[in-house]
Order: sequence, then C-alpha cells, then structure tokens
Amino acid sequence: MADLKTNLLGFVMNSPVIGASGTVGYGVEYEELADFAKIGGISGKGLTLHGQYGNKGERLWETPSGLINSIGLQNPGVQHFIDVELPEMLELKQKYGTVAIANLGGHSEEEYVEGAAMLSESAVDIVELNISCPNVKVGGMAYGVKAEAAGEVVRMVRAACKKPLMVKLSPQAESIPEMCKAVEAAGADAISLTAHLPGLRHRSGKAQAGVQQHLCRSVRPGGAPHRPAHGMAGRGCGEHPGGGSGRHCHRP
Repeated sequence: MADLKTNLLGFVMNSPVIGASGTVGYGVEYEELADFAKIGGISGKGLTLHGQYGNKGERLWETPSGLINSIGLQNPGVQHFIDVELPEMLELKQKYGTVAIANLGGHSEEEYVEGAAMLSESAVDIVELNISCPNVKVGGMAYGVKAEAAGEVVRMVRAACKKPLMVKLSPQAESIPEMCKAVEAAGADAISLTAHLPGLRHRSGKAQAGVQQHLCRSVRPGGAPHRPAHGMAGRGCGEHPGGGSGRHCHRP
C-alpha cells in the first residue's frame, strides 16, 4: 500500500485528505461511517466568537450532484468549542492521528482577533481563517472579495494568533492570485481553496449540475433580475456529474 503521509505546517498527516469544514461536523459524528486512519485531518464546523443560530426557513436543496445549502454559520461559539467539541476532536487525533483544525469566521476585525486569540491559547493544531464572512462595517461585503480588506484582517489575526494560520479564500474574490499574494504577505502560513460556491435554484425546478448552479448564480448576483442569465459550465458524465466534494486535498 502506498505511503500517503503528508506534512502540513509541521504536522504529519495520514494522507492529504482533510474533512472540509461544514461537511463532517467535528469528526465524531462520522467516526462510525469512515475509516479515520485514512484521513489526514478534520476541519471543524465554522465558528464565530459568540455563536449563532443560523438561518431560518429552508436550509437544504438536494440536486443530482450535491446540496445547495443556506445554513447561516450555525455554531456554538469559540468558547463552547474549546470546552466541548475540541476535546472530542483531540480524542479522534489520539485514536487515528487526525490533525484538529478550527475554522474561524467573524463579522468584524475585532471578532476575528478575539476568536483567534482564544483559539491560539487552546490545544487546537491549526486555525483556518474563513474570510468569506460579511464585513458589517462596509455594508456586508465579504472580507474575501477585495485583497486589501482580506490582507488587513489576516494581518490583525496573525498578530494575535500563535498557531499555524491557514486562510480559506472566497470563490467570489475579485482576483484569486492577488488574494493569495495579499494574505501570504499578511502572514498566512497556508491557503485553503475555497469556501462555499454560491448556488441558485431555478424557478423551473429542473435539475442542474452543481457547477451549472453556481456559475449561473455568478452572473445574476442581484443585478438585472428580469433579464436572461447565461451561465457556461462543463458537465461530467452520468456516473461523475459536476460538483464539489466534502474534502480538502493538501498540496505541498
């Protein structure tokens, strides 16, 4: 059997596969369903400083190639995670060697910094900074859209966080290459690509492949709602339709 061991930020992982944030809870929920000895790490459900209940109404819409979701970052908050969920993740690490990664979001620079400082003093292995969250100071535009705003919040978090820092980029960034340069210069140790892809459920109700859904959404984000939207995307074959998987694959 091939040796898939991978070094990520000083941690030797069983494999380059990491359970992506939001798809595997905090790991313990899937312990009986997956062979964790073959998984390199678990990125826990996204956290905010104070926790939040998430969105009301319909949260999931099933498609042939996955799920469109609107969860709204439901989470127990950073302190609850440190007290309850993190010890469970560390038990998994003890059993299987899975690296424990905390995914942190925020609605202001202050929330990001305070949450990062708390996680920095915890036993978590890596902090994954989710910069797709809305910045309430500029009308709700995500930090991950403009490289300058992303670089600033990463710089502030870096100053407060002693843990290895992985920055999770937004697919809505104006320029992914420029975003990578900005967060690297601000102190990111690694980059995660990417946060959730925007989706659109058509009024017709016709089934669409996941890639088509988010590309159609990208050409109608709120402007000209009564005009035709033309999204171009490839499709996989019937056995392998387009869409995302619930995992990261680390590349050195």
